[in-house]
Amino acid sequence: QVQLVESGGGLVQAGGSLRLSCAASGRTFSSYVITWFRQAPGKERESVAGIIGSGGSSRYADSVKGRFTISRDNVKNTVYLQMNSLKPEDTAVYYCAAAYGGGGWSGTWSNAGEYDYWGQGTQVTVSS
Repeated sequence: QVQLVESGGGLVQAGGSLRLSCAASGRTFSSYVITWFRQAPGKERESVAGIIGSGGSSRYADSVKGRFTISRDNVKNTVYLQMNSLKPEDTAVYYCAAAYGGGGWSGTWSNAGEYDYWGQGTQVTVSS
């Protein structure tokens, strides 16, 4: 079992930055792929960025490449999403999700259906 708790959301002006955190419970945290998803009102949930258990590989949606950085600290059982140059279209509820990956990726990283554990979400609002 893995329990996930997101934090760090808030209101920021366009061009600003936020850092989201995803704190996890569980003794095998380093075996899990952790991915950030987001869902804006009236839109489908979309993948944002994912990272394998060791932290040695990460993936990004095209819409956030060059602006967002995902990282993890397996001692603190926490994954971070550093979001820079935020745009109004980044406004959404951000969720972190976990899927067992052993030493690598688990299936298709961007497929929400492959994740077994989800946090409750944190709201990010970017004003223009």
